[in-house]
Amino acid sequence: MRYPFVCILLVVVAAVAALAGAGGGNAEANAQACGDGANGPPGYAYAGHQATQVSHGIRATITPIAPANVASGHVAGWIGVGGPGQGANGQSLWLQVGVASMPNTPTMVYTEITRGGQEPVFVPLLQGVNVGESHTVAVLEMAGKPNWWRVWLDGKAVTEPVLLENSTNRWRPIATAESWNGGQPVCNAFAFRFDGVGVAEATGGTWRPFTPGSRFQDRGFEVKRLSLSPGTQRTLAGVGPAPYAFEASSV
Repeated sequence: MRYPFVCILLVVVAAVAALAGAGGGNAEANAQACGDGANGPPGYAYAGHQATQVSHGIRATITPIAPANVASGHVAGWIGVGGPGQGANGQSLWLQVGVASMPNTPTMVYTEITRGGQEPVFVPLLQGVNVGESHTVAVLEMAGKPNWWRVWLDGKAVTEPVLLENSTNRWRPIATAESWNGGQPVCNAFAFRFDGVGVAEATGGTWRPFTPGSRFQDRGFEVKRLSLSPGTQRTLAGVGPAPYAFEASSV
């Protein structure tokens, strides 16, 4: 379902802060095994990949494969482009879409948009995603419109065009799971599968298989590449056929 874009913009920090809970018991001891990774700001940790080459977009089918247990903050499995300080002149620009869980909130498909000089905005796209429920999402630069991007959900555009200035031919897309501890000494649990991960060779599409470059695997997390065996059953493998697939989880 497409949602009215301008009616549901929320500042992500406010949305998450309102829902974050506090850890308790032996949470501080447990937190020594996860979180505060080397790949992000304090409290954030990741399990995933960045592509080897600059591309015009990324797509994947994302499935939560186990119930999330979020004591504080959030967990998400997402794909996207850009990042903090990744725009021209060090601007923070990014666009991502994925599946997220927060305390006391149904798991959802969301997009997050950060334009130059502005705070991130968090846009719920679909509420009530169940374990085992798959959704195909994409972030894609528009054909004939360099620097303009859209988010796609299950084959339909679900945002208006988003201008990310000087972004064309700049970014290597990312597919990753993420956990934020909400500033509390807790470990959040998650498990996501990423199937059919591909990148766009041209604006508007022309998809090819994702080739992983940089790997994110902060402590307490695991990234497993998947391949298809006869009968299309997924198995772990050192080398798998295209399209790319992997699982990212807490351990």
